[in-house]
Amino acid sequence: MAHKLFIGGLAFSTSTDRLREVFAEAGAVESAAVVMDRDTGQSRGFAFVMMASADDAERARKQLDGTELKGRRLRVDEANDQSTPGARARRPGGRGTGGSPDRHRL
Repeated sequence: MAHKLFIGGLAFSTSTDRLREVFAEAGAVESAAVVMDRDTGQSRGFAFVMMASADDAERARKQLDGTELKGRRLRVDEANDQSTPGARARRPGGRGTGGSPDRHRL
């Protein structure tokens, strides 16, 4: 079963291919994706890497967390699984929560 890692602190010029190369040194990489801003098309400075096993994911986390890539210090953590129901905690005060239903009427 694959294990997803969150990679933060990426230089905006880091490509998905380069990220895959770096993580492949620690174990088998199933996929890698640098997250891009949908409006500008530029990197948002973080990515997700799917490692083939828990051992590969742990090895990558230990080897690469805190190391430098393109002058930036990487942060490597286990990714939170947002695909399961209830995985994303609701935060009070967000858009569309609370308030009077007549609040926006003229």
